[in-house]
Amino acid sequence: MGIESTAHTFGVGLSTLEGEILLNLSSTYTTKEGGIHPREAARHHVEVAPEIVRDALSFCSEKKLNICSVAVALGPGLGPCLRVGAVTARALSLKLSVPLIAVNHAVAHIEIARKFTQTKDPVTLYVSGGNTAVVIFAAGRYVVAGETLDISLGNLLDVFARELGYGYPGAPKVLELAQKGKKLVDIPMPIKGQDLSFSGMLTAAKRMLSKGVDVVDLAYTLVEESFAMVTEVTERVLVASGKDEVSLTGGLARSKKLVEMLGKMCEERGAKFSVVPGDLAGDNGAMIAYVGALYYPFKSFIEIEESFVRPRWRIEEVKVPWRTSFSV
Repeated sequence: MGIESTAHTFGVGLSTLEGEILLNLSSTYTTKEGGIHPREAARHHVEVAPEIVRDALSFCSEKKLNICSVAVALGPGLGPCLRVGAVTARALSLKLSVPLIAVNHAVAHIEIARKFTQTKDPVTLYVSGGNTAVVIFAAGRYVVAGETLDISLGNLLDVFARELGYGYPGAPKVLELAQKGKKLVDIPMPIKGQDLSFSGMLTAAKRMLSKGVDVVDLAYTLVEESFAMVTEVTERVLVASGKDEVSLTGGLARSKKLVEMLGKMCEERGAKFSVVPGDLAGDNGAMIAYVGALYYPFKSFIEIEESFVRPRWRIEEVKVPWRTSFSV
């Protein structure tokens, strides 16, 4: 069983030890206006957790399934939200007398994409509301080869949406507006080596919005330019690493525009391009359960007292024992 609660979604998933996804239940916190409020999101998780867990346990009972461990995303993420998942996982571990497994949220996004896209050793672009990173596997761990130095790509779009009066999540609204645009406005595109910065773009967009620049043009520019930036950095990492696969994962993997840009770049570079399935792109419990299944044979269990949340848990700190070489 996998428990996800790093940000706006509380989810419970089930996976067999062989990696077959059996169940994926979730509930997502939203707002009519403004952004995500960590404590309110945590309150949402507290309210929905009992029913979702109960449904998952009922499914196990009906299918005569035995839960052998509980995997939980302990970070990175929002502290109040993470704590709800951690408490839930501890209670289940004690109640069912099964071990706990700590899962890094970013590793889960990468591994669920690797499973369903059947890629072996890709350069992974991970883009979501809280994360933007280009990741490769090297020396037994996942390594960040390029990342945002401030806010994430998803956060850029969510905050801009908030300026327009939309609630959370706002990125889908901005993407919808951008489809109507045709004119680019002058906005900075800060790429620093293989790293990115989106805060300056957001500040410029806010300033232009206050001066009456057309909203559609601004949305179009933000999407086009920010997507071009992550595509350029992914291309640089692809060439520098010598790999021949690119995988896209995270909530923004649902964007047809981003998929189109990356696909074209990979075609020009002769690299295989793949995208995580839409129903597993956002935060979900299934990916946590799946990574728990990967850890299980190695008995990578933790004690209850070790199950503290890690809001800034870096992916480089995580051991990946199921990948013993660059190509496995």
